[in-house]
Amino acid sequence: MLELLRYFGLPTVSASTQGPAIDHIIALIHWLMLILFVGWGVFFIYTLIRFRESNNPKADHEGVKSHFSSYLEVAVAVFEVVLLIGFAFPIWASRVNDIPKGPEAVQIRVVAQQFAWNIHYPGSDGVFGKTSIDLVDEVENPIGLDRSDEFAKDDVFTVNQLHIPVNTAINISLSSKDVIHSFTLPELRVKQDAVPGMEIPVWFEATMTTEEFLQTTDGSAREGMGFEIACAQLCGLGHYRMKGFLTIHDDEGYAAWHEEQQEYLAEEEDDDWGDDEDW
Repeated sequence: MLELLRYFGLPTVSASTQGPAIDHIIALIHWLMLILFVGWGVFFIYTLIRFRESNNPKADHEGVKSHFSSYLEVAVAVFEVVLLIGFAFPIWASRVNDIPKGPEAVQIRVVAQQFAWNIHYPGSDGVFGKTSIDLVDEVENPIGLDRSDEFAKDDVFTVNQLHIPVNTAINISLSSKDVIHSFTLPELRVKQDAVPGMEIPVWFEATMTTEEFLQTTDGSAREGMGFEIACAQLCGLGHYRMKGFLTIHDDEGYAAWHEEQQEYLAEEEDDDWGDDEDW
């Protein structure tokens, strides 16, 4: 199945739990489109030959009496209904209704803007600190994090760098600061529009680390390139450079990364305190 998807321009690696189901329905839809394309093409050529003028010097005003084409159209419609109700609706329902919550899921906020992905992680308390539009600074504080809030003191934010653990449910709250963007992780089969004024939940579970993924790229055009965050919605003149990077760690690596970020925060606080003393 994955090798077949290569010819449809899709990634051949599926790195999430929902990937196989999505790949399956994409393949079914493409097979249906191929069958329809060939079938109607053959039928069109048949009609050109069967009803050419030399075979029909006099017009037959009664027309074709067979209902075969009607039966075929009904069959196609039934197949499409089966695709929707049997495959597409259950996948969508699981994406919308089965959003993981609680301590077993990693909660992350992703705020899109022209032309970057701002990523907000709660600290060890697991609670997001307050943000304010008045505190937004595109260089120092792109999400407007209020460090005076008790829950914000240990929060971490990055730009274009998303870090998650493997084999763990990831619950992302997606929003936008300006226009519509589309948060896309191709290998994880994740794609969701980020709409201004809305916070949209997106969840998934990765099944391989970045290290394991890099091994699958050996000898290919993407050798040495890890997971990327793409924007699949034309969002302005700089749309082409709105690219982020996803790093999937094992549990130990993710814990080490979080600890490293807390050390950076502590160093920043010490620097700020030292500056106050100088004054």
